[in-house]
Amino acid sequence: MSDGFSHLDAQGRARMVDVGAKPATERIARAEGVLRLEAATLAAIESQALAKGDVLAVARVAGILAAKRTAELIPLCHTVPLSSVEITFEAQHAPSALRVEAVARTTAATGVEMEALTAVSIALLTLYDMAKSREKGMRIEGVRLLEKRGGASGDYRA
Repeated sequence: MSDGFSHLDAQGRARMVDVGAKPATERIARAEGVLRLEAATLAAIESQALAKGDVLAVARVAGILAAKRTAELIPLCHTVPLSSVEITFEAQHAPSALRVEAVARTTAATGVEMEALTAVSIALLTLYDMAKSREKGMRIEGVRLLEKRGGASGDYRA
C-alpha cells in the first residue's frame, strides 16, 4: 500500500521513519531558490536603502533559524543536530533576481535535505516581507534541492 514511500506504513498511514539502526554519517545538502524583483528593489536591497535596514543579514539569520526548527514545521521530519548552515545571496541583473543558496551539514542517521530547503524558503519569505512595502509583485521561484551527499541512498546532484 505504501508504494515505496518511506513515510507510509503497509496500510498507507503516515508514520515517522525509524532511523535508529542507521549509522551516523556525515551528510550535506544544498538547496536554492530565487526572488524575482524589479531592478530598483534589488538596488535598494543591495545598498541597504530599505527602511527595514540590512535585509540580507536578517534573511540569513531567518534561514538559519528555520533550518534549526525544521522538525517543528514538517510533521514527520526528525530533529537533526546541525553542524552548520550557510546562507548565501547572489544578485542577478538581467532579469533582476536575488538567488538564495543554503548548505546544511550534519553527522547523523538521517539527511539534511529538508533543513536546506526550509532555510532557503524562509530566507526568501523574509526577503519578500522586508521588501514588500517597495514592491508587492515579487515572485519566489525555483526552490529545489541541488545536491545531497551521504547516507544509504547515495549522492544526488540536480
